Amino acid sequence: MDKTFRVTTLNLNGIRSAARKGLDPWLRTEARPDWLCVQELKAGAADLDAELRELGGLRGTFHHADKAGYSGVGLYWRDEPDEVRIGYGDAEFDAEGRYVEARYRLRGGAQLALVSVYFPSGSSSDERQQAKYRFLERFGEHMRELRARGEVLLCGDVNIAHKEIDLKNWKGNLRNSGFLPEERAWMTTLLDEHGWVDVFRALNPHPDHYTWWSNRGQARAKNVGWRIDYQLASPAVAAQARRGSESIYTGERFSDHAPLSIDYALEL
Repeated sequence: MDKTFRVTTLNLNGIRSAARKGLDPWLRTEARPDWLCVQELKAGAADLDAELRELGGLRGTFHHADKAGYSGVGLYWRDEPDEVRIGYGDAEFDAEGRYVEARYRLRGGAQLALVSVYFPSGSSSDERQQAKYRFLERFGEHMRELRARGEVLLCGDVNIAHKEIDLKNWKGNLRNSGFLPEERAWMTTLLDEHGWVDVFRALNPHPDHYTWWSNRGQARAKNVGWRIDYQLASPAVAAQARRGSESIYTGERFSDHAPLSIDYALEL
């Protein structure tokens, strides 16, 4: 079929909390995504009732963390994938519930891997920052393997603001996790040397577009935010993104993050 597919990604900061705040009706009546990538479920398999497993009228699959009430990701679809992968083969971070992948066959025979991923945050301690560096090294290799197998659209909370335009108070955050030189260099290498495309930024070069705000000091009301939620694509997929479709929805507050949506003209 030839059609436009809408892809939405959102860190939920708790799936049950986001649902109580009206996420499902917004998805059904306004956003209407074909694929929905979510992060930070903060829920185990037993915590998800039928409504949460079919959020927005889409069917979902999930990667739960071993630790209760922590991390976790999900991927919801309208069109059934050919294959689903839970975790990416790294014992340390698969235990934290950070990865779901659905595979589709594009017209012409190429494969498309759609990924929902939740990168670690390093803000709580140096120990977690070191874990984040380990994740970046290992996951970067996995991203190269994905590209070697076909086309990729990777969505999620990357917990990195790449450039000064991607956060309001960049001067005050030069030494803070999420904007450290090593993290930003990892993103630069990913985009400039390995050919990935930051699709939102490719479509929208303008400042003051953020996806996360601190709960402190009226940061959201003042739009003192960070752009740390991404749709990262292989060039062929990025080329199918519809200019003007990119949207960060701030009309309602489902989480401390905002949903990021982009439309793609894809042939399945």
